[in-house]
Amino acid sequence: MSILSQSKPMKKVLIIGTMPIILGMNVDSSSASEGEEIGETKEIAQSLACLTSQNAYHVAPQLLYELQLEIFARVPCPEYWKLQFLNKQFSQLLKSSEIFRTRRELGLVKPYFFMLSSNDRRWTMFDEDFKSSQRLPKLSSDINFFSGDKETTCVGTQLIVIGKYKEGITVWRYELEMHKWFKGPEMITPRIMFGSASHGTNAFFAGGFKISKNVSIVEKYNAETKTWASIHPMHRRRKLCSGCVLRGKFYVLGGQNENNENLTCAERYDEETDSWELIPNMLADMTLSIFQAPPRIAVVNGNLYLLETSLNELRVYNVNTNTWKKLGIIPVMVHLTKGWGVAFKSVQDNLMVIGASSNRPHSQKMGNYKCYPSPDMEEIHWEELCCRGGSLKHFIINCCVMLA
Repeated sequence: MSILSQSKPMKKVLIIGTMPIILGMNVDSSSASEGEEIGETKEIAQSLACLTSQNAYHVAPQLLYELQLEIFARVPCPEYWKLQFLNKQFSQLLKSSEIFRTRRELGLVKPYFFMLSSNDRRWTMFDEDFKSSQRLPKLSSDINFFSGDKETTCVGTQLIVIGKYKEGITVWRYELEMHKWFKGPEMITPRIMFGSASHGTNAFFAGGFKISKNVSIVEKYNAETKTWASIHPMHRRRKLCSGCVLRGKFYVLGGQNENNENLTCAERYDEETDSWELIPNMLADMTLSIFQAPPRIAVVNGNLYLLETSLNELRVYNVNTNTWKKLGIIPVMVHLTKGWGVAFKSVQDNLMVIGASSNRPHSQKMGNYKCYPSPDMEEIHWEELCCRGGSLKHFIINCCVMLA
């Protein structure tokens, strides 16, 4: 039972010590050198160390565990990593993931965008309204990794980035609570150009390209145990496909077969029966071409939405009839790049599309638009967001959304 919900009167707690300084999310470390970043970390550690070991001794026993969780659950997620500098107890609390479970129980979970744009080598994290941002630490990798194909997925409080490295295909993992990159764990069958989707602390990775051939392999990653597991393969080998979780099942759409021909079929995975169902002609009405980007899809309120990139058009899927309904034109120019360079994501009950704005065709900055879609609408109204937390170039290489 939560301490705050008990009927007994709560005793006053005397907290002895100095209030730690927690820097704001908008601190931009992108221009800082490596030495400056180390200096900033030391400065944070020193400021948080104002809670001396003697003071911490007085604080920790008096703050009940549940109360500590409810207090720190209200601290903005991008600041959590700084708690590790308080003392060992707070560091262990941070690593236990109990804070994130408490956030879910209290309804404090918020979405965060992780994005990488063209000519950039550091990911940027934005809040849901793009009013604040934070640069992630530099990822120690070679030029092949940044210039080659990369896939990103957010699962739990981790950002998973998979791409080509000098030794082959590798996995990098950014942990929000630690604000650090870690290498691995490696996939059972390393590959790129797969379709992926996350659901809670699990993520599915289907198909892909491995050493000059397409595969039908499917793996599931567990963020809590940091382990991979093989599951039943798909019916078709495919690369450059897209994945989503729709009404409790994992869908894989489109892609290309081993002859580099575009696939119009999709597949649906039922985890309870560990089986795949082939869905013929799911993309039959779409205009597909060579060098086409993977299908741009997103799920809102149990409905699947797709960008018809050749027409700059939004569509919604009818599961019962295997057909798509047109919902109007989107405000981002995706037809010029065949779907590449655009981010199309769902955030709670709205859709987000990010890329080169149709309203400002000569601008190099990204345009951010959201809408509140429904299958019953005849046309969607898009609202432009003002990116106060800093803006990236309009060609988006990678984008995924974390709920934390």
